[in-house]
Amino acid sequence: MPGVGTNWAGNVVYGARELLLPTHLGELPGLITSAHRLRAIGSRHSFNDLADSPESLISLQGIPVDLERDVEFDSDARTVRVPGWLRYGDIAALLADRGWALANLASLPHISIAGAVATGTHGSGDRIGSLATQVVALDLVDGTGTHRRIARGDESFEGAVVSLGALGVVTHVTLAVEPDYQVRQSVYEGATWDAVLANLDELTGAGDSVSLFTTWRSPDLVDQLWVKSRQGRDPWTPLDGIVAAAGARHPIPGIDPAPATEQLGRVGPWFARLPHFRLEFTPSAGEEIQTEYLVPREDFPAAIGAIRSLSARIAPLLQVCEVRTVAGDDLWLSEAHGGDVVGIHFTWVRDSEAVAAVLPEVEAALPPTARPHWGKVFADHDRIAALYPRWDDFRALRRSLDPDNRFVNGFIERVGLA
Repeated sequence: MPGVGTNWAGNVVYGARELLLPTHLGELPGLITSAHRLRAIGSRHSFNDLADSPESLISLQGIPVDLERDVEFDSDARTVRVPGWLRYGDIAALLADRGWALANLASLPHISIAGAVATGTHGSGDRIGSLATQVVALDLVDGTGTHRRIARGDESFEGAVVSLGALGVVTHVTLAVEPDYQVRQSVYEGATWDAVLANLDELTGAGDSVSLFTTWRSPDLVDQLWVKSRQGRDPWTPLDGIVAAAGARHPIPGIDPAPATEQLGRVGPWFARLPHFRLEFTPSAGEEIQTEYLVPREDFPAAIGAIRSLSARIAPLLQVCEVRTVAGDDLWLSEAHGGDVVGIHFTWVRDSEAVAAVLPEVEAALPPTARPHWGKVFADHDRIAALYPRWDDFRALRRSLDPDNRFVNGFIERVGLA
């Protein structure tokens, strides 16, 4: 096998010749400035070559971490500063033990904090932004080997958070925290897409975090509706025809629900309910390819209509499709930049050729406002720049922090950020 192995799902074989594993942060500036081309790699949950490099990859996961010492709380500021290479699942219980929580989590607690932030990864919630919106400050070593701290209020902060790994190696992330809370999770069945479109605000507002799952084997039916609500919120009263699931469910029909977080309305810690999957299990299905498009909320009816029209083409390649909402933000390369969005996420079977063949059809059918998730597989790289009003500003920021293009790779070149 060439390079340094594969991503976690096995659909990407990295082309880098070496994997650099520093044992302390003091090595970083020298490793960066002695490299011609390199990229930082985290938990390997990107499904494209965003994190790859033609020469060197660098991982900080060999640097020892003492959670009690290296996770730094500021109770007055309501922040926590954490090593960026840690996973959300590594810090969640510690936060709760100290009486703190994060506003939201992604469906997987297995992802690295710096990597999730850099790609605009998100959970779900009408009033909750992506994980990047929780960032208060970033510490990084840029392409010149210079240590930088970029914080809210700094001129370049909104550009530096969702960075695609193109500005340097993030060493620490400071996150906003809030008081600890409990969540209950319930799963419902029997919804139709017509009911969803007619009652979108009610359904996506049924809890603090809501997900709709379907296999598209029927263009009319929604297989499951997952509702996650903070304790103290009034329970949702389902619409006619929607009923509580009789037992625990996995998002993918027919799979043992044991890896999924606890349901049936049982209250538990925020970090044990907001993700869909438990940290101790392989998330989702393991061998898969993922794609996601985020559309402005007002364009969602047209987007879901386009997907319904392609359901017969999509369903044979699909494990499951998930629909989630994300509040808008002002981060330059965030998929939710400028307004609230709805994400349409596809978990495909691991057949790269077949998926590559269907994606142009999907993208042609979607509204032109659809932004692909940076860490997932998509087809048309040429149109991406036009979707981001601050694109040129980010290019200028990238060039100022990495004037020798050390962190440029094929992906950055294809989308036009080099």
